[in-house]
Amino acid sequence: MALIHRQHAKEIWQAGVDAVRSDTLVRRCISIHGDSLSICGRQFDTRRVGRIEIVGAGKAGAGMAAGAVEALGTLSESVSLSGWVNVPEDCVRQIPYVHLHAARPAGLNEPTPEGVAGTKEILQRVSSLSADDICLVLISGGGSALLPCPSAPFSLNDKLLVTQFLAAAGAPIQELNQVRSQMSEVKNGGLLRHCRAGVVITLIISDIVDDPVHLIASGPTVIGPSDVRSVIQIAERYDPARTELPSVFYESMAARITACIDRQRPDRPMPESIVKVIGSNADALAAALQQAEKLGYTSVSLGSNSVGEARRHGQFLRERLRSAMISEIADVNTSGICFVAGGETTVRLTGSGERGRGGRNQEVVLGAIATCQDLDQWSDIVLLSGGTDGEDGPTDAAGAIADSAVIRAMIDQDLSPESYLSRNDAYSFFAATNGLLMTGPTHTNVMDVAVGIRFFRSVG
Repeated sequence: MALIHRQHAKEIWQAGVDAVRSDTLVRRCISIHGDSLSICGRQFDTRRVGRIEIVGAGKAGAGMAAGAVEALGTLSESVSLSGWVNVPEDCVRQIPYVHLHAARPAGLNEPTPEGVAGTKEILQRVSSLSADDICLVLISGGGSALLPCPSAPFSLNDKLLVTQFLAAAGAPIQELNQVRSQMSEVKNGGLLRHCRAGVVITLIISDIVDDPVHLIASGPTVIGPSDVRSVIQIAERYDPARTELPSVFYESMAARITACIDRQRPDRPMPESIVKVIGSNADALAAALQQAEKLGYTSVSLGSNSVGEARRHGQFLRERLRSAMISEIADVNTSGICFVAGGETTVRLTGSGERGRGGRNQEVVLGAIATCQDLDQWSDIVLLSGGTDGEDGPTDAAGAIADSAVIRAMIDQDLSPESYLSRNDAYSFFAATNGLLMTGPTHTNVMDVAVGIRFFRSVG
């Protein structure tokens, strides 16, 4: 019986992902009628356009680039098309006009020397443009790691140490990207400052709660409100003794304050800049709700603001499924109730010596299991949590699923969810209980989507 509900949970999650397909989202923004080109409502006479340069970075970069090329391909006889987009290695494929550059290995969400080389190529390309050119920038989640270019005096290793420490300490993505932006030549409007095109149009698929454009991929074309003092405050929140982060970090920030250096101030007139969020977690949740209703469930959205510690969020989701309110909301004539929730939680890592493998979505679901390990209490419940990019932490899984079959396997093998949580080893737990959500790259990224089902009658 539970198998069909597990399948329904997967279908509902997948419907959310499909609604934010990166190629489709980009194509919708571009239209051509004769000599008229429209991108996000900005009109261009193609007879006066010299070149369109497509650049960007992100886990959805390959799909976004393919969508842009498909929409703009008919202009190739009259307008020069070219581009360079940094993507994960497993997303590289051949598409016309645009080079997809492998900026990091699959499953390693960290900046690499290959990423730096690709970013320098992008900066060289945009700095060679002229006033009659258009620069189309494609940005999606994961762009911070895929678009690295440390500013002096920082090395790539400095950036890695800072990012790894803050992430392990539980810093949310908003804070991580504020810090990254002050250590980069390309972020916090850096790409825009380098660009010599007449118009820069940035299309964004958002992977951050509330869609703050200055923080998504650390804002390469958006100058945000972050300053050096706020970045120091973030660092000291997790490193109060100033002993964990590289000394060059604090020294550089202090020197900037002393010298009154404002890296946000442009040194020349800036191009016209248009920034548009074309896909978000809210879009995915809306589509997931529609699919749940098609499958016969009463559907409820818990919103796109799921934040905080992953395991505690899992406890909340399970309690929400078992709460008395469920019975009050659900229509007795439906298959049961389904809720969807979106956002991005955090994981506080244990000491590296005992640490296992996993990701925040796997930890969400394992946190739910740790709250209740009674098979009867899972007999009418399915809980799924997955990253819409198909990557959950440094693993090949998108997330995890819990249902009665997983609980039965746990009991049969005498596994302790608390033990696996204590060493951040959710992947091993779900590998042993057949609870991993495996999708491969999805070519989009709008944070995470959780699907909870409590079923009341047989469906078939």
